[in-house]
Amino acid sequence: MSAHAFVVDGSAETAVGAAINAKYLSPEEPVVRRLADLARLDPPQRAAVSARALRLVEAVRAARPSGGGLDALLREYHLASREGVILMCLAEALLRIPDAQTADRLIADKVGAGDWEEHLGGESLLVNASTWGLMLTGRLVEIDRTEIGPVRAWFGRLASRLGEPVARSALRQAMRILGHQFVMGRTIEEALVRAAGPRERAYRYSFDMLGEAAITAEDAERYLRRYEQAIQAIGAQARTGQFAADVRGRPGISVKLSAIHPRYEPAQRGRVLEELVPRLRGLVQLAREAGIGLTVDAEEADRLELSLEII
Repeated sequence: MSAHAFVVDGSAETAVGAAINAKYLSPEEPVVRRLADLARLDPPQRAAVSARALRLVEAVRAARPSGGGLDALLREYHLASREGVILMCLAEALLRIPDAQTADRLIADKVGAGDWEEHLGGESLLVNASTWGLMLTGRLVEIDRTEIGPVRAWFGRLASRLGEPVARSALRQAMRILGHQFVMGRTIEEALVRAAGPRERAYRYSFDMLGEAAITAEDAERYLRRYEQAIQAIGAQARTGQFAADVRGRPGISVKLSAIHPRYEPAQRGRVLEELVPRLRGLVQLAREAGIGLTVDAEEADRLELSLEII
């Protein structure tokens, strides 16, 4: 493939495309070095950023960490570990799988791949309970290690039996508890209630909707209506005084372009510009009227040129 120019719909390459495609498949190091030079701060700015970062790190380290609960679980199974990635995958995926058979297959596949033994022995009972049984029945499960042998083998046997309703329900419950940390609610109304809580109000939110790209026109229309409803709900709450007066301090909405058009791809450029742009413009105008921010989510690199042209 040439390092230059995608030409779609018989149209000549756009100015945006020319700027992007000239670097298509370019060697990574020189491109990154050039961008790093452009992003470099001057000495006073760099000193201010470093001082503020140091204060934040020192404050976090000085705060007494929680010895139990989800904080301990998330510290143990962090995203730098294979098990943390497995748990995050399950936490999100299981919330979206409607049938038990598919859930069983996903659980058996993911849980059996982890090296759980290295996470044993921590101070938190919840960490140990989750390690041994992923909170089976919500109780710490006492297991004789001489009977089960290596923990990896035991989890492999557990995974092979996860078709049993009790084991499936227990693991689903564990994942719901974990997923509660990352999924704010089943509806935008539930999410807004949580975001207004005493602890949660310290954060700023750009609400996203779980789901993949639209496959049909009906899917895209459904996503569009949901985005409109979410914008109106967020705007209504933002005007109640619970959030900052400045739009940057208010919760906002994140929009996937692939959710509001079923053929969001370079080969359909003409159709996308004709059909998707008015939909996005409508959402932007609605967000402006509601007094909230709207973020366009990044997607696959192959769509970058098209997304910038849309914007």
